[in-house]
Amino acid sequence: MDVLLSKVKEVLSSVLPIVLIVIVLHFTLIPLDNTVFIKFLVGSILIVIGLSIFLIGVDIGLTPIGNNMGSSITKTNKLWFVVAAGLVLGFFISIAEPDLHILADQVQIATMGATTKWAIVIVVSIGVAAMISIGFVRIVHKIKLNRVLIFAYGFILLLGMFASPEFLAIAFDASGATTGALTVPFILALAAGVASLNRDSKSSEEDSFGLVALASSGAIMGVLVMDILLKNSNSLEVASPIISTVGAETLNSNFLKPFFEIIPKITYEVFLSLFPIVVVFLIYQKKTSILSKNRVRSIMFGILFTFLGLIIFLVGVNAGFMDVGRIIGNDIAKMNNFYIIALGFILGFVTILAEPAVHVLTRQIEDVTSGYVNKKIVLITLSIGVGVAVALSVVRLLIPELQLWHYLLPGYIISIVMTFFVPNLFVGIAFDSGGVASGPMTATFILAFIQGIAEAMGSTGGLMDGFGMIAMVAMTPLIAIQILGVVFKIKSKKQGVE
Repeated sequence: MDVLLSKVKEVLSSVLPIVLIVIVLHFTLIPLDNTVFIKFLVGSILIVIGLSIFLIGVDIGLTPIGNNMGSSITKTNKLWFVVAAGLVLGFFISIAEPDLHILADQVQIATMGATTKWAIVIVVSIGVAAMISIGFVRIVHKIKLNRVLIFAYGFILLLGMFASPEFLAIAFDASGATTGALTVPFILALAAGVASLNRDSKSSEEDSFGLVALASSGAIMGVLVMDILLKNSNSLEVASPIISTVGAETLNSNFLKPFFEIIPKITYEVFLSLFPIVVVFLIYQKKTSILSKNRVRSIMFGILFTFLGLIIFLVGVNAGFMDVGRIIGNDIAKMNNFYIIALGFILGFVTILAEPAVHVLTRQIEDVTSGYVNKKIVLITLSIGVGVAVALSVVRLLIPELQLWHYLLPGYIISIVMTFFVPNLFVGIAFDSGGVASGPMTATFILAFIQGIAEAMGSTGGLMDGFGMIAMVAMTPLIAIQILGVVFKIKSKKQGVE
C-alpha cells in the first residue's frame, strides 16, 4: 500500500498541472460544456490511478524480464545469437506497442485504405527489429553510439530525398509511436541487462541508453522504404481530420457512457500488446529455468498490474481528454496568435510530465547514474523541449508556407553535430528521450489540440498536421537533453578544477 501511495503522489504531481490549466481556462477564456468538463475530471482521476498501477507493474514485471533476458543474450558470446535475439525481440516488442496500432489506424483511414494498418505495423516492426539487433552488437563490441546514429540518420536522410512529404511526417511519427508505454520499459531493461555484463562501470552506464533511439530510427527507415517501394502517397490528400474515437455525439449523453464503451476495445489492444512479451518470457524461462518459481510468480503479478494500469490509463486518456484538447484548440485559434503559441508551449510543457514512458526513462537515468543525473532536471529539460515542439507546430499552422522538413532537417543536423561535443551518456539519454516523449498523452490530448486549431483555421490538413506535430515532439528533446549534457560537462570541469 505504501508503494502505491508513493506512486500516486508522484503521478499526481505530474498530472495536476494539466488539470489546473484546463480548470483555469474553463473558468476564464474557454468555458467548456459541463459534460465535457466532468468527463475530463473523471479521465484525470483514471489517469492518476492507472499510471500509478502501471509504474508498479513495470518495476516488478517488465523491468526484471528485460534485465534477465538482456544479460542472458550476451552470456552466449555468439554474435549470430545476439543478432537473432535482437531481431525476434525487436519485432515482437514493436508489434506489441498500442501507440503504433493507433498511428497505423490513422494512416489507414487517411489513405482511404491504400496503406493498411498491418502494412505499417509490419514494416515498422521489421525496421525496429533490425536496429535493435544492431544496437545489441554495438553494446557487445563497444561501438560509440554517435557513429551508429550518424550512419542511421544519414541513411534516413538519403531515403527522405526519395520519399513523399506526407510519408516523411508519418515515418518520423512512427519513430515516436513505436517507443511508447510498453516498449520503452522493456527496451531500456534489455539495454541495461546487456550493458551490465561490461566490466567497465562507465561503459555500462553509457551503454544502458541508446537502444530506444536506434529502435526509433528503424521505424523511420521501415516506413520510408515502404513509401519508396509502393509509391502510394497521393491518397493522403483526401484525408479528413480524426479528432476522437469517442466522438462529439457522446457529449450530451451520460458522461460515464464513453468510458464504459471504450473499455472492451482498450482491453483487447492491451492484451494483444502484452501477450507476445509474456509468451517470449515463458519460453525463455522454460528453456533456461534461470528464475525461481517465486520470482516468476512475482513477475507475472507485475505483468497483471501493468495490464490493469495501462487499461485504466488509456481509458482515461481516450474517453476523458481528447474532446477537451480539440475544443481548447478550436476556441483558442479564434484569439490572438500570441495566445495560441503561448498556450501550445504551456500544454506541451505540462503534458510530457504525464507520459508513462517518460517516468520509466527518468527513473532508470537516476538509477543507472546513482543519482548523479537527477530525474527532475531531466523532466524539466524534456518539458521545455516538448513545449517548444508544440509551439513550433502551432507556428507551422499559422504560416502555411512552413514545411515540416524546414524544422526536421536542421533539427536533426544540429542533434547529430552535438553528439561530438556532448558526453556519451547524455547522447544516449537524449536520443532515447526523443522516442519516449511522444506517447499516448501527446498522441491524444496534444494531437487533438493541434487538429482543433487546424479545424478552426479551415485547414484541410487535419490529420497530416497532427502527424507533423508528433514528429516535432520526437525531435526537440534530442537538442534539449544534449544542451543539458553540455551544462553537466561544464559543471564537472569546474568541480574538477576546484
